[in-house]
Amino acid sequence: MEIDADVRQELKSLPKTLADDVARNLVMVARLLDSEPEQAYDYSRVALRLASRVAAVREAAGFASYVTERYSEALTEFRAARRMTGRADLWPVMADCERGLGRPERALAMAGEPEVKQLDKAGQVEMRLVAAGARSDMGQFDAAVVTLQSPELASNSVQPWTARLRYAYAEALIAAGRADEARDWFSKAADADQEGVTNAAERLAEIDGLEFVDALDPEMDEDDDAVEGGADAAPVEGAVDAEDDLDEDDLDDLDEADDLDEADDAEDDEHDKAEASDGASADEEPADRGAFLNSPFREPGTEAVPAEGKAEAGEKAEDAAGEPADRGQDGPAQG
Repeated sequence: MEIDADVRQELKSLPKTLADDVARNLVMVARLLDSEPEQAYDYSRVALRLASRVAAVREAAGFASYVTERYSEALTEFRAARRMTGRADLWPVMADCERGLGRPERALAMAGEPEVKQLDKAGQVEMRLVAAGARSDMGQFDAAVVTLQSPELASNSVQPWTARLRYAYAEALIAAGRADEARDWFSKAADADQEGVTNAAERLAEIDGLEFVDALDPEMDEDDDAVEGGADAAPVEGAVDAEDDLDEDDLDDLDEADDLDEADDAEDDEHDKAEASDGASADEEPADRGAFLNSPFREPGTEAVPAEGKAEAGEKAEDAAGEPADRGQDGPAQG
């Protein structure tokens, strides 16, 4: 994985050896951010200790903190990066950090700031998603639905944000008690989600009462093998031809024994049915219907709502030039 050209340009302000060390750590952050976010966070802290005055490093540290739900740290790093670059593209994720810190009203206020007008179309959609999430956090479910209604939602063209926008709208409809409408929007989200960024197909199946089976589940394979082994087991050697050695009288005796066994089996079945009927009212328990749980959606990001109280209390100082403390990780390479 190669480092972005703009980032490499920023690193040219550092001595070459130091720049190479920082670049290696940033590459690992990008590589591990989705699959191993805690390790990505460790690498980001090393890069931050080595080059805290580089905007790309502060931004990478912000995203590593964000995906590991360290929202206070993330907000500090995003603010520092924004001060260094003057760009507004981090505005939506900064607002989402406010949500993660349990301050949805601040996120909502940020949605009305002039910085939003500086965002491109994708950034404006992200801001709309965050604002709707803030409304939902505050229990304003109908307002969340209205917030997401936009030309981008109504458009038939598929853009990078289309699946997530439709999915968020479906979740907002569920929260507002409009499940019938939500099904159509989950279906539209699934149609637009070619990359699998949402679980719209699974949510649609839940509504329709279907259940997904993982064909790659090893336990399923073991169960199938056990069933096949019972049905198709090879006969014991010699058993097939055993009757060939019996005379005619012996075969007649066997037939009579088989008839008696069948009669005994039928009697046992009738007895079992009678006992089952007598005990049904005492032993039968009502089936668990399973509550259909609807959690507020969280956009942008994957799938989990930032829980109040998970983030560190308070907001860190906004000193872009300050050197963050090293957490002492062993994994990342250090210069």
